[in-house]
This record gives sequence, C-alpha cells and structure tokens, in this order.
Amino acid sequence: MTPGDDKPPLRRALGRWDLTAIGINQVIGGAIFLMPSQVAAVIGGWSPIAVGVMGIASLCVALCLAELGSRFDGTGGLYLYARAAFGEFVGFEVGWMQWFARASSQASIMAGTAVALGYYWPSLTSGWPRATVVTAITAALAWINVRGIRQSAWVVNTLTIAKLLPLAVFIAFGIAHVDTARLTSLPPLTIRQAMAGALLLIFVYGGYEVVTVPAGESAHPTRDVPFALVMTIASVAAIMTLMQVVAQGVLPNLAGHDTPIADAAAVFLGTGGALLVGAGSVVAMTGNNAGQVLTGSRALFALAEHGQLPRWLGRVHARYRTPANAVVFTSAVALVLALSGSFAAIAVVSALARLVMYGSAAAAALRLRAVDGPAPFALPLGPLIPIAAILVTIGIGFGATREQLIGGAAALASGSVLFAVTRSRRSEP
Repeated sequence: MTPGDDKPPLRRALGRWDLTAIGINQVIGGAIFLMPSQVAAVIGGWSPIAVGVMGIASLCVALCLAELGSRFDGTGGLYLYARAAFGEFVGFEVGWMQWFARASSQASIMAGTAVALGYYWPSLTSGWPRATVVTAITAALAWINVRGIRQSAWVVNTLTIAKLLPLAVFIAFGIAHVDTARLTSLPPLTIRQAMAGALLLIFVYGGYEVVTVPAGESAHPTRDVPFALVMTIASVAAIMTLMQVVAQGVLPNLAGHDTPIADAAAVFLGTGGALLVGAGSVVAMTGNNAGQVLTGSRALFALAEHGQLPRWLGRVHARYRTPANAVVFTSAVALVLALSGSFAAIAVVSALARLVMYGSAAAAALRLRAVDGPAPFALPLGPLIPIAAILVTIGIGFGATREQLIGGAAALASGSVLFAVTRSRRSEP
C-alpha cells in the first residue's frame, strides 16, 4: 500500500508539546532510577560532568534528526529519511531495526513492570499472576492506541507528568543536602573508563529518536518535530544531570547502591520519599510502555504504507483513523516476547540498532543537503554537527560486544530476507 492509495488518512492531532512528551517519556524510563550508581561505578566522581557532556553529544544526533524532520511530514521518521537518502533497501533495514528495537524494548519494560509491582505484591513476579498483569497492561495500552492518537497522547502526557513529579521533588529537596566535597574530588580517569561511561550514557539517553516517527499525526510536523527533539534533549539532560548531582552529593558510596534514587531520597525525605520514588519508577515504566506502543506501531505502519510489508499492516481504521492493525500486531509480538522471556535474548540487538539509526540520521542529513539543498530547519556549522553525530555512532560500534554485533547482524540479515520476499511478491503479476 502506498501513501497515495485511497484510504482514510491518519488524524493530525499531535502538537509540539505532545511530541516533546513522547520524547521525554521514551528517554526517562524505569532505568533512570538505577542509572546514577551504574554510571558512578564506571567513572566515579566524574559522573555528573559525563552526564552533561553526553547530553551535548546526544544533541548532535538529535539536531540531525531535527533537520531531517523539517523536510518530511509523513509517518516513519528514520525510515523515511534513510529511504529518501539511500533508497528502498537501506530505508527498509533502518525501519526494520527501528521497529525491532521498539517491540523488544516494549516486552522488556512490560516484564520489568511486573517485577517492580512485585515489590509491593510479591505474587505478581511469577506464574499466572505475572502473565495476567503483563497481558492486562498490553491489552489496555493497545486498546487506547486503537481508539485514537488523541487518547494515546493524553495517556502519554499524563504519565510523563506523573513520572517527572517525583524526580522534581527529589531534585528540589535534595539540592540542599548535597555535600559539594563529593562533587569536586575527581579521581584519575583512564581513556578506557571514559569510553565505557560514554557508551553507557549513550544508551541512557536513547529513545528521543521516536519523536520523528508519528510525524504523520502531527498538526505541523516540519515545525514541531525539530522543536520537540531539541526540547527533549535539553529537558532530559537537565533532569539527569541534576539527579546525578543529588545522588552523588548525598550518598557517600553511590556506586554501591542498587537503588540509588530511592536510597538518596530516604536520606532527606525519609521512608515516604523512598516510597514516592518507588511508585515513580512503576509510573515511569508504564508511561514508557505507552510510548513504545504508540511509536513502535507507527514504525511498522510506515513500512507497510510504502508497500514494504503486507498491506494488512498499513490499514487505517475507518472510524478512529489509527494504524489499528499495526498496533495490534506490535502489541501481540511484544506480549509473546514478554511472557516467554525471549526479549532477554534479543536485547543484544539494541547496540547495533542504535548504531544503524543514529548513523543513518547523520549520513542522511549530509546526503539530503547535497541533493535537496538547505532544509527549513538548517543546522549551523556546516557539516560539523553531522560529523560529531557520526563519531557518536562510531563510539557505539567500538563499545559493542561481540555478542551484540552478532545479534544485530542477524537482525539485519533477517530484514534483508524479509525485504527480498516482500519485493518479489510486489513484482508478481
């Protein structure tokens, strides 16, 4: 099915702040409540500085996406950009990895939500109670996404605000309890430590690229997508840097804490503060899941809309004007992965998926400048920002493990086979 076919269009109901909420929601998931100790374990006292610096590095990639986003008004994001710059095959591979990463991440977060709820109700961590919780969350979020993009945006917006409130309380009350001596004593740092910390933080910041995917449901995509990308990175960089400052400034041995944000909150807010943070992590995972359904289904829909997957996946619901079939299919795949535990085995794909997505964005920005001229949202400094984004991508490649590279290569190979099969069927009379 191609974009020009006679079918109801997707409803353009998303504003710039809806897109911003989608981006913030995807970056700030449950893992952010564990991030401070993980970063400190790698680079010690340098961690607040590193969080801020990697926010700038992530901004380089986000700016490339912003320039590309100002050229397109359809659904698909990175898939559309790579397709326009490098042709159908490269576009398909980028779109395939984009959807693959979203579906596996959705499964992982659903499984994590059951574990988080198990802190309050231990029976939910195994057996039929776990399966019931995971299935109920999946079905509810799929239903909301089928009913309409406006409803989906309301849920994402609400959960984004709800997850940010505990973090705002943590930062506002925690700043006064920071011991500055813990921030100013910087130990020696090796290049290997710095690279390991940078790679970890690239993944911590990951997720903002989804802002580009639902552009076909944005009221003014060529203006609002660039705005949302820049606001997303600026917001999450400020939040995560301040969280790292508070956690490191309050806890004497940050790297030794498995739940650093909850432990730091308990120091200056008491047990109630720790419970607030714990509830915030559950909300964060639920919100992240809602965003995964929204963006993952649109990534799949875009491939089908351009005839590179079965037509069924590209159908738009006549009443709700949503990609209902893509929503149901993506949710079903994620549910199977979550219930079977298979998401853990395919999580190794995430490193190469991010390399493919970020690398294609930087390269497409350079390519489309040469072919189509300046974009409406044109980056300053000539090619320097796309080159910096390429360096960030190279860092992902060097930091990936052998297992991650093999798993990612297998995912790309499966995409190649699927592309060949789909293309041969399209060429049949």
